[in-house]
This record gives sequence, structure tokens and C-alpha cells, in this order.
Amino acid sequence: MDWSIQQIAKLAGTTSRTLRHYGELGLLPATRIGSNGYRHYDERALVRLQRILLLRELGLGLTQIGEILERETDERRALEAHLEWLRGEQDRIARQIAAVAGTIHGLDGEEELMAEKMFDGFDNTQYKEEVEQRWGRDAYARGDAWWCGMTDDERTAWQEQTAALSRDWTAAAEAGVDPASEEAQELARRHVEWLTGIPGTPAGDRGDVKGYVLGLGEMYVADERFARNYGGAEGATFVRDALRLYADRSL
Repeated sequence: MDWSIQQIAKLAGTTSRTLRHYGELGLLPATRIGSNGYRHYDERALVRLQRILLLRELGLGLTQIGEILERETDERRALEAHLEWLRGEQDRIARQIAAVAGTIHGLDGEEELMAEKMFDGFDNTQYKEEVEQRWGRDAYARGDAWWCGMTDDERTAWQEQTAALSRDWTAAAEAGVDPASEEAQELARRHVEWLTGIPGTPAGDRGDVKGYVLGLGEMYVADERFARNYGGAEGATFVRDALRLYADRSL
């Protein structure tokens, strides 16, 4: 039994273009190609695609994923290791859910609010020291005050905007979009608009916006924590190059 590229794209929540790109890179060869030129994938290919998508969730670039797939040929063992990591994340998220649910019950008067339980699974200050070292205490304080001053709806909307931007960057990078293209430059415009909405930064304070954007682009590539937001080093490089072109033309 096999599935067409359109069926797999729909099931996996991706695009035929992305799957073809994976095939061109040797990550996901088609099991067979029909007389109409359509690619088809069997069960083993689906297992391989699941591994690719799981590794993408970890922020790995396509080159790194290819190396891992070539090195770790025991699919069951690799999936078992990833399952263990997912269960750890599941536990962390479950703790956050319980903490928030407990807060709601406390606000409703159903149970006593307990500070030691309210923040289980959270770490709101994990980057405080790093931010202060890079941009100063005032930058962190203003950013933190801005975040804490948001309503729940505003915070959710901002998070959704951030996630959508990250997804669109990653999809464009995976599809091999040219950084100079209209599509990539529109993403760069959105990215700069997003940055200028964060107070305490040169972009948010309308300072050296160009220098800040160029510096962040380099940081995205150099720091894997940032690169992870764009699909890994390859995606971050694409973002940096697009931002650099946009900055030179528009900032």
C-alpha cells in the first residue's frame, strides 16, 4: 500500500512542494513515481517522514537531519529515544496546565491559591541575565513590564503572531525560496514590524533599527537556540540573508 504526495502532504500538515524538496535533498525519496509523474510513498517512507518532522520540531536543519538519518538507521531505537523526550515535554506541559487550572479555581474561590504551585513548569526569567548582559538592565525591565502589562488576549495574540512568523519563515526556507524574492522580503518586512513592537530594544525604541536587525540576523545563525525557531541553521541563514537585503533596501 502507498499514498500519493498530495495525500501525504495533507496528512502530515505540510505541502507537496516541501516533500519534493525533501526528495531532491535525498531525505525522503519517493517509493515510486506513477505514470502521471506523481510521487507515491509506502509505509517505510512514512516512518522516515515522521522522523524528519520530529527532528524539525527540535530545530535541526535539513543537513543535520540527513546526517542523523544516515547515522541512526535503527528506526525503532531512534523513535523510542524521541518518544522519551516527548513524554518529558508532555510532563512539563501537564504541570503548566495543572498550575493554570489551579489558578483559575483559586480565582473562582474553589480552592486556595498556592504560590509554590502556580509556576510549576514555568521559568519566566531564564534569559534575564543574558538579556541584561547583551542590552542592559533597562532593556530587560522594560520588556518584562511590557509583557506583564498585557492582557491575556493581547499576550495570546502576540504569541500567535510570533508563531505564525516562525512557521512562515521555516516553510519558505524549506521550499528553497530566494532571500531576494518578493515572498522573502515580505516576511522580512513583517519581521521588522514585529521587532519594532517590542519596547526596550533599539527597534522598539526607534534607535539603530538597521544595526539591530543585522545583528539579530547574525545571532539567529550563530546561536542554535534562535536558529531552532527557523528550522535550524539553514533556515536561520535564509532569515539572516533576507533581513540583510531588506535592511539595506528599506532601513
